[in-house]
Amino acid sequence: MGVVTYEMEVATSVAAAKMFKAFVIDGSTLIPKILPQGIKSIDILEGDGGAGTIKQINFADASHFNYAKERTDAVDKENLTYSYSMIEGDVLAEKLEKITNEIKFEATSDGGCVIKSLSTYYTIGDFELKQEDIKAGKDKSMGLFKAVEGYLLANPDA
Repeated sequence: MGVVTYEMEVATSVAAAKMFKAFVIDGSTLIPKILPQGIKSIDILEGDGGAGTIKQINFADASHFNYAKERTDAVDKENLTYSYSMIEGDVLAEKLEKITNEIKFEATSDGGCVIKSLSTYYTIGDFELKQEDIKAGKDKSMGLFKAVEGYLLANPDA
């Protein structure tokens, strides 16, 4: 098994607490609403949203993936941190054991925030993750954060 890690930062003009709430607390209902072309639904299969919760992400018909299951590892509302692991689904393509993600929403002096993300890919056997696959994952994450930001800016009372 190999381990590949990458870090990413995304700056947004939305306050850290508001981005955290939209992405983490309300994400299961909000994200499919914001990105219906990519995500059909997010269903909570087990748990209450806290550590140990299992969610199934059902991708839209246009996606080349069907579903992914994620396990919430930790949610810290006070420190605005969230960690989860992708543990099942065709996204892993039988080449990855899991993908873990640690996300921190940090306030900036201009009222916005920086989202810091650390992703770790656990490969199976001698499979080597290509840089273009890592870039594609980063691009999708960036797009997701920017879509949530855009929604919050367009709907300030959300």
